[in-house]
Amino acid sequence: MANYQIINETPVTFAELKDSLKKIEARDTALSFRGTKTKDYAGLTTELKAKDVKDIKKKVEDLNVMRLKEKQIAKIINVLPKDTDSLKVVLGSESTTSKEDLKKILDILKEH
Repeated sequence: MANYQIINETPVTFAELKDSLKKIEARDTALSFRGTKTKDYAGLTTELKAKDVKDIKKKVEDLNVMRLKEKQIAKIINVLPKDTDSLKVVLGSESTTSKEDLKKILDILKEH
């Protein structure tokens, strides 16, 4: 069995994952079974394009919300919550984000 080592870990959105898998598929001419299944799932779960995701991610990061992690931003973009309660669920129980910051995040999401 192969020994794998994780070099770095970066949260990605489904749109970014789908884009990466398209590049791999073009390079290798075909994806593995798991790659194909992952691409299918990513395609079903998001309608955003990688370009839109980068725009949303940058705008949310520019808000400088205290304690908002990259992992949480990826979850927000994957789920695209429509209201404050849904956004609170996505952020988790440990989030102490203010109502004003939640509203700003939702405004950014509504643009897309």
